[in-house]
Amino acid sequence: MSGERPYGGRLDLLRAVGDETGGRKALRIALDQAVAGLAGLGGMVHLGGPGSGHLYLAAHSGLSEAQAEAWQSIRCEERVAPALALCGDTAAWSPLPSDAGSGERPRTFSVGTGLTAAPITTPGGPQGALSVLVTTPDGPGARERSLLRAVARWASDRLSRPAVPGGVAAAWAPLSHSRLQRSRTGTGIGAWTWDFATGAMTWDDTALAILSAAPGPYDGRFEAWMSRVHPEDLPGVLAAGERAIRTGSPFGVEYRVRRPDGRYRWVEARGRTLLGEDGAPYRMVGTLQDITGRHAASPSEPVPAPAAEGVLTLDRAGCVSYLSQEAEHLLAPSPPPLGAVLWEAVPELRALGLEAACWQAVADGLPLGFDTRWPTAADSHHIRLDPVPDGLSVHISDATRERDAERALGQRANRLEELAGALAAAATVQAVVDAFADRALPLFGATGLLVQRVKGAYFETVGSRGYTHDFVKLLEAPGHPRTNPLTEALRSAVPLFIASPEEFVERFPELGHLPAASGKNAWAFLPLIVSGEPIGYCSVSFGHPRVLTGEERTLLTALSGLLAQALARARLYDAEHRHAQELQRELLPRSLPALPTVTASARYLPVSESAEVGGDWYDLIPLSGGRVALVIGDVMGHGLSEAATMGRLRTAVRTLADLEMSPDELLSHLNDLVSGLGDDFYATCLYAEYDPTSQICSLARAGHPSPAVVRADGTVAFPELPIAPPLGAATPPFDTCELTLAGDSLLVLYTDGLVEAPGRDIEHGMGDLARNITAALGHTPPGSVVLERLCDTLLAALLPAGQRTNDDAALLIARLRPMSGDDIASWALPDDPQAAGQARDLVRGQLGVWGIDSLTTTTELLVSELVGNVVRHAKGPVGLRLLHSRTLICEVSDGSPATPRIRRAADTDEGGRGLQLVAALAHRWGARYTLEGKCIWTEQLLP
Repeated sequence: MSGERPYGGRLDLLRAVGDETGGRKALRIALDQAVAGLAGLGGMVHLGGPGSGHLYLAAHSGLSEAQAEAWQSIRCEERVAPALALCGDTAAWSPLPSDAGSGERPRTFSVGTGLTAAPITTPGGPQGALSVLVTTPDGPGARERSLLRAVARWASDRLSRPAVPGGVAAAWAPLSHSRLQRSRTGTGIGAWTWDFATGAMTWDDTALAILSAAPGPYDGRFEAWMSRVHPEDLPGVLAAGERAIRTGSPFGVEYRVRRPDGRYRWVEARGRTLLGEDGAPYRMVGTLQDITGRHAASPSEPVPAPAAEGVLTLDRAGCVSYLSQEAEHLLAPSPPPLGAVLWEAVPELRALGLEAACWQAVADGLPLGFDTRWPTAADSHHIRLDPVPDGLSVHISDATRERDAERALGQRANRLEELAGALAAAATVQAVVDAFADRALPLFGATGLLVQRVKGAYFETVGSRGYTHDFVKLLEAPGHPRTNPLTEALRSAVPLFIASPEEFVERFPELGHLPAASGKNAWAFLPLIVSGEPIGYCSVSFGHPRVLTGEERTLLTALSGLLAQALARARLYDAEHRHAQELQRELLPRSLPALPTVTASARYLPVSESAEVGGDWYDLIPLSGGRVALVIGDVMGHGLSEAATMGRLRTAVRTLADLEMSPDELLSHLNDLVSGLGDDFYATCLYAEYDPTSQICSLARAGHPSPAVVRADGTVAFPELPIAPPLGAATPPFDTCELTLAGDSLLVLYTDGLVEAPGRDIEHGMGDLARNITAALGHTPPGSVVLERLCDTLLAALLPAGQRTNDDAALLIARLRPMSGDDIASWALPDDPQAAGQARDLVRGQLGVWGIDSLTTTTELLVSELVGNVVRHAKGPVGLRLLHSRTLICEVSDGSPATPRIRRAADTDEGGRGLQLVAALAHRWGARYTLEGKCIWTEQLLP
């Protein structure tokens, strides 16, 4: 379409960046736009030093510290996209991991990723490359490559401009190499030479001290110098060096170097290029000076700016020939008149050792400097003496303020590094907002943050700081004017800065009530754009009217790009985490059944800060005859495959339990199922079957920890169960253990994630579980304790809130109650045709005792049919049992293992309709094997 802006308007954003923005700031802006435009995972900018044969990392986005460290330096001959783009002066592509790198820092990313790069070119030729990490296996398309080249050209143009208006350095007199080498430690000025042919650099002791290297012999390389330069200043240093070599102009640049304690100091490097007999440059000589005192903190930093330097000049007799205004202030109340001997007019200076130092500097002809306590001020001052042809030049500066400014500068750099690291590490949207608020707002002295995302025709708040809940709700309410700061910033994709409430009201009169309601007086509205699409906006606000400087606006714009990328990643994580939780809820029981003889409560705790689902599960399954099955298991590992396996196993357990299998037989079938999934799948399982008529609990386990049994007296024990390997590695048969549990006992089933953790083995964890159960019960009998509260208490004690877990955990607590003898009636019947009539009489009488005569007719028909089948088709002994529970259960047992099957009888068949009648009259019916034979059972709903 003719009206569509190319590349989603990203080049318009770059063109809107002020001319004062250059160096690494320009690179970061270009990098953010390139990564967003190509929908990349991250990006890098590498720059090369003339004659060095290397590329150095100048900026990066979306990379962890370890990954950035691995790409800190690239040899020009390597077959990776940045080097290929530099050497070929054209766009390049290389898949990763194609080169594992060397040393202990492999340059690898996830499989299927690659780097696409475009050269950064200055008038002197290719100087670096801008690269983006993308997931397309064959590289980006033509449109994306075109955008990358356009962004690289914009960055090239910004690097070609002088770092400061008027040039990188003022013209200065040539210095001879011998004169430079006469500098000594203490003057603050060091000397160096750089050989272009070999790349070797020679430094004197003073320069080495400034660079925080050990004094003495130095086999320095160009790379050693570059490694000490602050990453934000590296583009300017390289550009100034390239410009000085290409044009023959003086070399002058200010940058920061890292000290051993991690802080930075400002230094100034000056030099000039020497030409060989053929007129080609072959060497550069220069000086290095620590100038930290010249640099104040950012205007938003609450640090006093250093005082101006006082300057005096003395003739060879020590008489004052010049006195600056700052020097007069320092020497008040009696500054020396012109022509007076300095230490005679101000005797206090003689006590400071100034006279002796001046004569020494004149005699040696070398600069001299020292720190001292100034007599008219409480702060420490630095005095520097520089010999001149007619005497001495004396410079006096406030050393205390210089140290304060240096400290503030280091703190700001540390905050920026912490912010970038925190945004990269933040997983959720709330964590991203908190990281930005905690680390970005103090950089600018801001008091408010509001982050909203686009949701249809409205904005939805995802995080805020410094605003009331009512004000946030006011902004989310529909009905705001179509023209407002939010829509304007998003529509133009350009940040909007408002310096005062008056300006806000003038621009948006229909929203004149918002400044007073918010309590803020200045705003920066920053659009959040990812892959060319606006996802929301970020508002940084201030408690007082505030005009942001160009540097602050550029920094806020760059930080908003980082925030947008982090929010996009966090939104994906939140969605994945939400879907994982929904999947987990669907795979686990939504609620446990309420049974007369078993009351249960359960908890599931996923892995901390993980979007993956786990493999732990639990279940409570009603069986025939009032029996109940309790099961808990753990599929080893985390992820969708493990969750799917867990779902299959839980379904299989319920199916096998409905088939009335014994615990050992059930685990054998589960083992076959897990073994068929492959060698990488294993699971542990504990299956318990409780019979309330006999109070016997039958248990079998496969690699699972033993349950805890809480007796009626409150004591806790772990029964010794037969040990078997996990499912998938076990060899049947499994062993079954039977326990007789008294009424109101508790059976506590759990997975290893509850009792095992780093620094705590499973034996100690089981001991902790027993102690916490005893403490939670106190003097409350197990039969009266609230199971929901007990579950919460155990989880809080064993897995405290905020403690990271590397495994999910499941907990199932069941209270077991036996069935009352009054609710059980059983009889032995004769193995003859009269048994059916006796059964009807017994049923009629017992139902009358229980007061459920309304079921008599139906029950008589069921019993008559079942007993008749036994007499006709099976063998004795014949037994009849009635159970009065949540349903009426009727059981007829015999000594035959043959199981009856329901079938469709033909019109001419004399039999085959009995079981059809049973199925029609009973709510449920089935058969199970016993030690003596089988049992046919029916269930009827109570009236």
